[in-house]
Formats: sequence, C-alpha cells, structure tokens
Amino acid sequence: MGSRDADVLVVGAGAAGLATAACLRRRGVEALVVDRRGAVGDVWRERHERLRLHTPRAQSGLPGLPLPPSAGRWAARDDVAAYLADYARHHDLHPLPGTDVVRLDRAGGGDADGGGDGGGDGGGGWRATTSTGAVLTAGQVVVACGRAGAPHVPAWPGALSVPLQHSSGYRSAVEHAGRTVLVVGAGNSGAEIAVDLARGGARAVLLSVRTPPTVLPRQVGPVPTTLVGPVLELLPARLADPACALLSRLLLGDLARLGLPAPARGLVATARATGAPPLLDVGLVAELRAGRVRVVPAVVALDGDGVVLAGGRRVAVDAVVAATGWVPALTGLVGHLGVLDARGLPRVRAAATSPRAPGLRFVGFGGPLKGALLQIGLEARRTARAVAAQAAAQTAAQTAAGPPAGVRS
Repeated sequence: MGSRDADVLVVGAGAAGLATAACLRRRGVEALVVDRRGAVGDVWRERHERLRLHTPRAQSGLPGLPLPPSAGRWAARDDVAAYLADYARHHDLHPLPGTDVVRLDRAGGGDADGGGDGGGDGGGGWRATTSTGAVLTAGQVVVACGRAGAPHVPAWPGALSVPLQHSSGYRSAVEHAGRTVLVVGAGNSGAEIAVDLARGGARAVLLSVRTPPTVLPRQVGPVPTTLVGPVLELLPARLADPACALLSRLLLGDLARLGLPAPARGLVATARATGAPPLLDVGLVAELRAGRVRVVPAVVALDGDGVVLAGGRRVAVDAVVAATGWVPALTGLVGHLGVLDARGLPRVRAAATSPRAPGLRFVGFGGPLKGALLQIGLEARRTARAVAAQAAAQTAAQTAAGPPAGVRS
C-alpha cells in the first residue's frame, strides 16, 4: 500500500484514456494513467479472433497518430491492440498497469451526496482508492474506462447442463466445432460470433433475437456506411429512420423472410435512447440465406441441455454464447457522487463537469453513430482543453493568494 500524487488522474488505458492523456500532454499537462489490465492493448487482445473495427482506418485513428496502412481498411483485433501500444509509445505515455481504481472521493471535504462547496475549482481535488489499497490523489480526474465495464448475462430462470459463456469469453469457433450453438443477442457481437461459428465448423447455429435490429451493409460500394453517421446524428429521427429502413430494404432485401423483421423503433431513435448502434452486416445476411444460421425467438428459460424460447418451444443445444451486452460498472466508483443517470452512465461527459463533482470528467461513454473512436478523439480534445484551463486557473488563483500563512516567500 502507499500513496501517489498527480495533477490529473486518468482512469483507463484504452483508447479513451490514451487519447485524453496524449491531448493533455500536448497542452503541457502531465497525467497519471492507470489501468486494471497488465498491458496497453489487452482490452483488445482479450476479444474474439474474428473481431474487426466497423469504422474504416481513416475514421478510426486517435489524435496525433493515425492507424497505419498495414492495418488495412478494417483493422483486425491484433492490429488495434498493436496500434494502442504504439500510440502510447509515440506519445511517451507510461500507464500504471494492474491498478484498478474502485472508488473516487472528494479530497476537499465534499460528502458522498455531492456536498462541499459545489464550485468549479476542483474542491480540493480527488482521492482514488485502488484494489491494492494504495491511494492516489489528483487535482482532477478523467474516467475513461468505457461503457463495457462488466459483462451482462440475463438472470434466466432454470439451469443449464451445457456450457454457457458471455461473448467476452468467446475466442474462436474451434472450441465449438461440431456443436449446435445458440447465440443470444442480435447486436454486432452476436452477429459476428454467429458468422464465425457458421464458417468455423459448428454443426448448427441458432441466433436468438428479442428485439430486431436495424441492419445495414458495412459499406455501400466503396463507401463505408459509418461515414454518414455524422449526418445522421444531426437529423431528427423522424427523417433519418425511414431513410435508413429504406436503404436496408433496397440493399439487403426483405430480412423479415429471414427472421429479422423491421424494428419498431428506428436506427437513430434507438441510438439516442439506448446508445445501441445499428447491426452492420459482415456476413450474417449471407449465412441466414444459406441456412447456416437460423433466427429463433428470445430465450425465456434454461432447461438442462436446452433452452425454452418465447412461445414455449424448447430447443436442445450443446453450448450457449450470451452476446447480451455490458453494464458500465461505474456505481462502485462514482455512484455515491450523484453523477450517474438511471442507466448507470455519466450525466455529463467530455469537457463538462458536474457541480456535484467539480474536476471529474468522463470520456468514451457515448454511443455515437459516427463511430466510437472518432467520437473519443473529439471528446479527448475538448476534455484536455477544459482540464488544462482549469489547471491554469487553479495555478493563477494560488499565485494570487500568495503562500500559506506562516510561510515566507
């Protein structure tokens, strides 16, 4: 155990944390970056082998260093992991590994309900308690550990006698060769895993869908679909959603015949309400048409070597992969500060800081249609500007106040 002081503490050494620290350094502010993992890039190395970015290389670089051409148009898992490590070296960032910050508290006397002076001067700074018992103190804190804080698996009634794993634990189709596998969840992870299983030797692949997604091709001709994301974010949902639905129908056909009817709520409305992106097709539609992946209803119960689906049908399976999303896992860290909404996400993000928690900011918690990495770059720049301005104001105020009583200059 011990303690360590920093002007700025950045929690998380993924894309958001590294980008924020790099932008701070360019403004002359040094940050202490900590991460619970062992090395930069591990957050990507831990994912499944098939994973690729859904945004093109030109839309996926972080401030100050683009993705290298060697990564190709759609960077693969290992390429992104290597890029993050290169990014840290390029900007001379040295995150402190194996350091899990479990709680943040005001160091200036503010209470757990947002008490204290409530001003914008940092309120005496912050105290970070880590899992090792070490205490870190900082004038300002940027939480950049992301929305995917902890895997979410629904509490289905019943029990399984066959393997069940969250998608975060899935690595490749090799371990499921010859099996009948049920993938639960029709987001991008579920669709990619279903395709991987179908092409990797699984005997049969079932995709359980509770809420049909809006499905779009990853690119239209040579144009990546995500390039229109910034435009969609500016349009009202009543205009954007019918256009997206028409585009899906024209380019991918009638998906209702394959078990994916049009969703009740459109792409933009869904993204604004939940942060969920559209499903970008990287082979699912072809596998559905070929019959190598079959859509089934939502799972309502577990039953030994099978599951019960909505409507009462039971299907036997050899394994279940729950691509059922993540929860932010911020409650223990900052839930006592009154800065989270009902979904457990920050009420304010990027440059903004809550009067309840002055000097505390959040980067990388949005669900943008323009792509997560592009949004992270924008937020990192704005956040660094705000942090640097606050640090300069604090220094000026301290200089104007002079040395503490009893101290001679």
